[in-house]
Amino acid sequence: MKLAKKKKTEEPELEPLCCCEYLDRNGEKNHVAACLCDCQDLDEGCDRWITCKSVQPETCERIMDTISDRLRIPWLRGAKKVNISIIPPLILLPVFLRVASWHFLLGVVVLISLPVLALWYYYLTHRRKEQTLFFLSLGLFSLGYMYYVFLQEVVPKGRVGPIQLAVLTCGLVLILLALYRAKTNPGYLRNPTSNGSSLSNSQIEYLNGKGQEKTRGFPGADMSGSLNNRTTKDELKGSSKMVAGSPTKVKEDWCAKCQLVRPARAWHCRICGICVRRMDHHCVWINSCVGESNHQAFILALSIFLLTSVYGIMLTLDTICRDRSVFTALFYCPGVYADYSSALSFTCVWYSVIITAGMAYIFLIQLINISYNVTEREVQQALRQKTGRRLLCGLIVDTGQYNRGFLRNWHQFSTLGTHAFHHPAEDIV
Repeated sequence: MKLAKKKKTEEPELEPLCCCEYLDRNGEKNHVAACLCDCQDLDEGCDRWITCKSVQPETCERIMDTISDRLRIPWLRGAKKVNISIIPPLILLPVFLRVASWHFLLGVVVLISLPVLALWYYYLTHRRKEQTLFFLSLGLFSLGYMYYVFLQEVVPKGRVGPIQLAVLTCGLVLILLALYRAKTNPGYLRNPTSNGSSLSNSQIEYLNGKGQEKTRGFPGADMSGSLNNRTTKDELKGSSKMVAGSPTKVKEDWCAKCQLVRPARAWHCRICGICVRRMDHHCVWINSCVGESNHQAFILALSIFLLTSVYGIMLTLDTICRDRSVFTALFYCPGVYADYSSALSFTCVWYSVIITAGMAYIFLIQLINISYNVTEREVQQALRQKTGRRLLCGLIVDTGQYNRGFLRNWHQFSTLGTHAFHHPAEDIV
């Protein structure tokens, strides 16, 4: 009752925003024209740089937070924030690939530095447990740019027929559809005690900036339940013990962050800030978790991407390096740098090969884990606790907890998300 009265008293204070206004990270109403206004952190950083003093990392982080908060575009019912992490791939990828096509040595340097920079950025964001759209933007823009180069540089040479172009285009469309399906709800666990109240986008952004809400609109974390946290936890612990003492003997554990009891094989994602059913891992390429509801779509997207990418590489190499096999043309294609169009196509081929090799490794690991009925999260836990059985130099990790044979494991994977799967008595943990 107190929360309801408080909400009623706060609602009249929230005035509607015009298309150019927004609530900044301090919870104050601001305007997009204020992006050029004074920034104390930026002034302090410039003063220290002019006086040859070192700039503290905390100051750089505050400057980047201020820039990302002010970078907005006018939109209906308030300006929308533009995620700054989607911009570098749109600018750097075409520049790097075109520079790499000038000379063979430049191509080697650029194609080696791109994966290194991507891995460095991955470990930087993974260590800070932050969400980023960099890899999703890089993946989508790479698909679009490779297709653009194929249409502009490869198709006019006359070696690609209409049927081959249609097959490649259909493969690209299927990849996008599978990625859209994989981006949907992976199986989030919601707090049954939440009242289903929703916040506006501006309020959610303000709370995210303050660090009070990390679920990005999912009501899994009960903000109003902090006062009764201890009581609710004790009650749910008691219910967990009752469930554990029941004939099914299902072991369920408590998530202190989401304030709920999660079933077996569910884990809390520290990046998304919410628990996921049968969580496999958090994939940066789709900026979402891979769980019970989207694991099949994730595998489908990987398989279609690999087939389409290999097919596009074969068509391109057959066009720019005629009368040579695909494998030979990939490593020996004389005269390819004499023509800028062929050099750019050849550079894009090698970039596609690097990306395809990385996705093929992920796809292989996924197939092995499915065959042994183990998730990537369970593999990492087994390696830390040294409870798994390692095979083929650590490529295969069998925990033995859910493994019921190759066919039964794949049958269970094929039924994920369709209905509640009833485990045998020996599967209960």
